[in-house]
Amino acid sequence: MRWTIKQKPETSQIKTLAQALNVEENIASLLLQRGIETYEDARQFFRPSLEDLHDPYLMKDMDLAVSRIEKAIENKENIMVFGDYDVDGTTAVSLVASYLKSYYPNVATYIPDRYDEGYGVSFKGIDYADDNGISLIISLDCGIKSIDHVAYAKERSIDFIICDHHRPGEFLPEAVAVLDPKREDCNYPYDELCGCGIGFKLIQALGKNRGESIEDLLPYLDLVATAIAADIVPMTGENRILAKFGLEVINSNPRPGIKALIHQVKKKVLDITDVVFIIAPRINAAGRIKHGNHAVELLSEFDFEQAVQFASEIEKYNADRKELDKQITIEALNQIQDNAEDKRFSTVVYHESWHKGVIGIVASRLIETYYRPTLVFTKSGDKLAASARSVKGFDVYNALEACSEHLEQFGGHMYAAGLTLKEENYQNFKNAFEEIVKNTIHEDSLTSEISVDAEINLSDITPKFIRILKQFEPFGPLNMTPVFLTTNLIDTGFGKKIGQAEEHIRLFIKQNNSEGLVGIGFGLGNKLDITTNRQPFQAVYCIDENEWNGNVSLQLRLKDIKEHY
Repeated sequence: MRWTIKQKPETSQIKTLAQALNVEENIASLLLQRGIETYEDARQFFRPSLEDLHDPYLMKDMDLAVSRIEKAIENKENIMVFGDYDVDGTTAVSLVASYLKSYYPNVATYIPDRYDEGYGVSFKGIDYADDNGISLIISLDCGIKSIDHVAYAKERSIDFIICDHHRPGEFLPEAVAVLDPKREDCNYPYDELCGCGIGFKLIQALGKNRGESIEDLLPYLDLVATAIAADIVPMTGENRILAKFGLEVINSNPRPGIKALIHQVKKKVLDITDVVFIIAPRINAAGRIKHGNHAVELLSEFDFEQAVQFASEIEKYNADRKELDKQITIEALNQIQDNAEDKRFSTVVYHESWHKGVIGIVASRLIETYYRPTLVFTKSGDKLAASARSVKGFDVYNALEACSEHLEQFGGHMYAAGLTLKEENYQNFKNAFEEIVKNTIHEDSLTSEISVDAEINLSDITPKFIRILKQFEPFGPLNMTPVFLTTNLIDTGFGKKIGQAEEHIRLFIKQNNSEGLVGIGFGLGNKLDITTNRQPFQAVYCIDENEWNGNVSLQLRLKDIKEHY
């Protein structure tokens, strides 16, 4: 692993900000690295306020979307809320549908079948709407490229409102309204909302017309925070405000569905990492293993006992998902070794029987072993479908665009995408993708990197330092948990391997005459020798609080260790 220390801001800037905020220079430096340069920037960062959310009507077409929904309600039309089967899509559908149903009954929901219909707006979904007298479809987390689908719906006198956050193509669908801050002609001040975030701006605009305040919409923020965490969008601006207040809802008064999921794992207080690793995978498991409808049912249920029943079913899907993910990862790793795939600049693997619901997770697992842009293919009907995952600094979406002559369809982001192609085009695509990656990837992007915020001493980790660091939460992209480097460390002799396969380490670390701290290194079991016999070493780590039997203690979550130079 490469350790890269971020450039330290100018000393004069650090001193000025430290004095203005009455904080240590280490804290001021961390803030400047996050673009926080003034007292006012810091106020907004440390004290996120619902008052700082933007007017939803600044979003292009918002007035058209609200007008069309109000017309549908006035004319007693049937409305269908359509969304993708992942966390962002199912939370968005639950949010918009439950808000509309709070004052209008004629609202249906629709989640496409991952295996039968695939990602995004589907012709089958439009046919369902047509068969059921639905004249308005609101699509969430999808639709920005659904030009043919929207035209097909129009022929059947069905209007579309598209709420999406993905990059548009050259042309937009001919919908009544297209809400997407990534539109070139949209001047909305923040363009990093997730799909559920766009859905929230829609209900915020509807609520504003109905005389509701932002406080009236607080109960919906548990869904928004879950989507922000799961979709790995930047934890800045509106996302950070919505995530912070959404976490408060999750921990104080969540909807029955989320409460039932938390009830399954019996954790008292959840942070954003818990949402990513506890709530999100369970919601995702429904769409991966069975059907996304199960997630919408859970998240829209207002009877707690019924929600607990739904949650226990989803828990089974999640257990199945874990087993499949483990099994397919082993098979994919074997395939890479057998075919010498590890010598390539990209990883592209395929087996017709791999479960479509977990290939995205498997792609991420393969990157942990072979740090390369990765695609995992499986058979999907008469075509092949793949999930793509990328490495730091490489835009896999652009790479797929460069190979688009071999593809049927594709979509996604810089670091994650999905695609389909005809089976006969697989090998040509695989070769073309390898060439693109080989010719465009930077050498540094082929080695896993740990980005270090600052070098500090253990003595710098004071109660005040910890207290202020905690106020940096919630963490996420562009506001990641700070990573520190400390040199000249020793283990006091209590270091040992832990875990079933002894794959982790637990150390008791000191530096000079500092107080000792426990260090836990997941997956670092093979590096214990570096620390034995009081040999000095250096470590990169995050500062954690460990809760055990009601007691909270400080510990270092070790990301890597090396010999001291």
